[in-house]
Amino acid sequence: MADQYAQAREDNRPPGIPALRWEEPPEGPVLVLLDQTRLPAQEVELVCTDAPALVEAIRSLAVRGAPLLGIAGAYGVALAAARGFDVDDAADALAGARPTAVNLSVGVHRARSAYHTALAETGDPLLAAPAALAAARQLHREDARASARMAEHGLALLDELLPAGGHRILTHCNTGSLVSGGEGTAFAVALAAHRAGRMRRLWVDETRPLLQGARLTAYEAARNGLAYTLLADNAAGSLFAAGEVDAVLIGADRIAADGSVANKVGSYPLAVLARYHHVPFIVVAPVTTVDERTPDGASIEVEQRPGHEVTELTAPQAPGPGAGGGIPVAPLGTQAYNPAFDVTPPELVTAIVTEQGALSPVTAEGLAELCARSRRAAEEHGRG
Repeated sequence: MADQYAQAREDNRPPGIPALRWEEPPEGPVLVLLDQTRLPAQEVELVCTDAPALVEAIRSLAVRGAPLLGIAGAYGVALAAARGFDVDDAADALAGARPTAVNLSVGVHRARSAYHTALAETGDPLLAAPAALAAARQLHREDARASARMAEHGLALLDELLPAGGHRILTHCNTGSLVSGGEGTAFAVALAAHRAGRMRRLWVDETRPLLQGARLTAYEAARNGLAYTLLADNAAGSLFAAGEVDAVLIGADRIAADGSVANKVGSYPLAVLARYHHVPFIVVAPVTTVDERTPDGASIEVEQRPGHEVTELTAPQAPGPGAGGGIPVAPLGTQAYNPAFDVTPPELVTAIVTEQGALSPVTAEGLAELCARSRRAAEEHGRG
């Protein structure tokens, strides 16, 4: 059985503290995760001592969000290497834990490649293990820097599109420091607008069925002092109709080569509403979320989640009698359609904001150039 255990935190975690960290106690290295399934009721940490424990944490959504999954995957490979487990087996299990989020496989690949390069040079698995950890730490730092640059580029775009200020932004799912090595993706832009005094209201979709908006985005908005209002997902239409939304900001779990965006289910309907009401629909994601090997939206594998997430309601620390531990809200045996993500076509996306800048209009050619620019920047940084 995977070695994973929980420890409660009594202190108040300030905003901006990463939801993941590497520690090296005397008994061996561990990866410590803030268990996001327990928020906002409790701040409890999971301590993972092997890759199977981390795989379970990823599948249960204890750790989630595209950029953070990439970081977690890299640290998972490093954990396997440091503790003497089979690195390739661990890497394969981690990369397959959530199929839609491309950052996960990117992070796993970087750490595994670093490990095998060092192994070829030294011939000693123990001497190669630090290379995997160094790759994970480097990815962690890069994501923090990318988050800060995305916030800058996103704020500049908002000011260009909405020069009057007083932004009223609608967001979906959770895109703050809980999903990032820094302050997040879409939420980081909203936070930058708030700090600049140009944010009037953050509209937070509850994000059914697991309520990442209600539980996590509202949690982060409150801790950062944003003026925010929570709404049911199906209330967004009336909010648009009332003229109360100036822009939509979301993250992404995978962006195909043509600019199609896979994000938490419910994102595509927002894009349709935004287009009808002439409201900018902006995607904020690091370049690592762009998968040039996936040609279009139809080629994105969409994760299907268990039906009980729809047929039951589960609150943190409130297990019920249902099959998934929640309170049944549908008749026994009800079939449920529960895709974790939906796909928004590029023609509905006003702009994609990355650490390399904003791309608008969203085209395959523009996305390819953005990715090439990112690779050149990485090469120049490596030479420096």
